Amino acid sequence: MRYGIPVQYIWRNLFARRLTTLLTAGGMALVVFVFTAVQMLEAGLRSTLVETGSPDNVVVIRAAAQTEIQSSIERSQAHILSTLPYIAADSAGNPLLARECLVLISLNKKISNNPANITVRGTDATGLALRPQVKLVAGRPFHPDSNEIVVGSSIANGFAGVGLGEKLFFARREWQVVGIFDAGKTGFNSEIWGDGEQMMQAFRRPVYSSVVFKLGDRRAFDEMSTRLGNDRRLNVEAKRENDFYADQSRFMATFIRILGNTLSVIFSIGAVLGAMITMYGSVASRTPEIGTLRAIGFRKSRILIAFLGESLLLSLVGGITGIVAASAMQWITLSTMNWQTFSELAFSFTLTPGIVASALAFSLAMGFIGGFLPALRAARLNIIDALRAA
Repeated sequence: MRYGIPVQYIWRNLFARRLTTLLTAGGMALVVFVFTAVQMLEAGLRSTLVETGSPDNVVVIRAAAQTEIQSSIERSQAHILSTLPYIAADSAGNPLLARECLVLISLNKKISNNPANITVRGTDATGLALRPQVKLVAGRPFHPDSNEIVVGSSIANGFAGVGLGEKLFFARREWQVVGIFDAGKTGFNSEIWGDGEQMMQAFRRPVYSSVVFKLGDRRAFDEMSTRLGNDRRLNVEAKRENDFYADQSRFMATFIRILGNTLSVIFSIGAVLGAMITMYGSVASRTPEIGTLRAIGFRKSRILIAFLGESLLLSLVGGITGIVAASAMQWITLSTMNWQTFSELAFSFTLTPGIVASALAFSLAMGFIGGFLPALRAARLNIIDALRAA
């Protein structure tokens, strides 16, 4: 017989064993849920930090510094950087360059009342212009040379005492919250911004943390970077802003991926064993049926494909269920400490087509591994012995 066993036959056999089918598919769905959630967590973290930057902007920090918090740039160095011919200008002819100061303060979370480190960025109007994704959703911008601050929406939603019109006390000064901004799904949402010179005075910092500017031509980055490296007056390193923030996520994202994949592998062993037990039970209960199929002309390969198809269909149902359940995690926003900056970072789970494809492939792999040996056993059954078992 040239034709294979109909798909309806495979589906009906799974439906006839509804309880074991649901239990096995449920186990696989749980594993796929964990696998997908971990991938979404890593993607959300990377997306948050990568989208924070722009490929047109350049971040300059002290050479060998990993973050802006660790960096220091002298005022004389910042002046040299401001004279670079690669910097774009605004409509008035002023260079689109911001000298920024970053410090950490401690605030209490609303729900747990536990303290957490928050990044405070001292910048100016040009710093705001360099980040068009930052938009005020309440209040107004801070005035230059004032003790006014604007707060990222993640900070405003998650921490106490930072609402519009409230006052914060840090660096021995009182700061007035005059605005709340939203920067989309970026790391800026987890920061507080104020006037750079006032921040430096308050924290008694004589140096900047970084210099950020927009390139007039993004293709000139390599030439500009080489020029900075050859300038003996400077000891700085330049990175495209999106690459700079992507580096901030590397360590934490790698840790999440390794931990999550390890848990997924451990859980998948149980799911594979469950699928294998289910399929072995199916073979044992349907031995006469298998003998009949062989007697009427179905080849061993067709029997193998049919039983393997049952296992793959079982895993596909579990995989889709797990992905659908994990997709609901996109509505959850997590807040944790960025281990490189030691400051609070809010980000969301992010589901991408690549994650969906890898989760389905992972699920089908479990189904294949769990179903191959039982399917092989079914295909190798002796026709006469199988019919005698009726």
